[in-house]
Amino acid sequence: MVTDAEHLPGGDETTERALARARQAIAEHARLVADFPKPGIAFKDLTPVLADPVGLSSVVTALTHGCTEVDLVAGIDARGFLLGGAVARELNVGVLAVRKGGKLPPPVHSVTYDLEYGTASLEIPASDIDIAGQRVLLVDDVLATGGTAVAAADLLARAGAHVVGVAVIMELDGLPGRATITEGLGAHVPVHAVTTG
Repeated sequence: MVTDAEHLPGGDETTERALARARQAIAEHARLVADFPKPGIAFKDLTPVLADPVGLSSVVTALTHGCTEVDLVAGIDARGFLLGGAVARELNVGVLAVRKGGKLPPPVHSVTYDLEYGTASLEIPASDIDIAGQRVLLVDDVLATGGTAVAAADLLARAGAHVVGVAVIMELDGLPGRATITEGLGAHVPVHAVTTG
């Protein structure tokens, strides 16, 4: 997994074609919603992209572009669940749901992190799933500020896993998501975005 989706070594012709199809599906189907969730924000809704069979298929394959040596996919609550399961199936590995706090029965591994408007927590099971030493691809729909991805990677590291990459459908322009991930996880953890917007 490497940072530049246009020049990924190890990317094959199938994922190259999927990248082009995914970008076209996003351009055709993504919905722009003004003033949501608050005035001045233009929300890019990817739900119609995922509801389109070609859009979903191409996005899932595009998210695997350049992925090598992955043992497990972790999808971040909630749209990351949809994507994570499909990406894991494509890579022929297992999937782990990184849940919002309070959604899993104990025992859990938990991390609390700061948001611009408060705090949030993420959890994964602490029993019956051993991810120690596993190489994990972290998957979500959108990369904005990067705080949730860094918190999820920290949570996985506490359980002994190694995050080897972050893959998202869309990286939002003008926000520090990629820089936050580099600062929090190190430059060796690549970020792959199918598109920017």
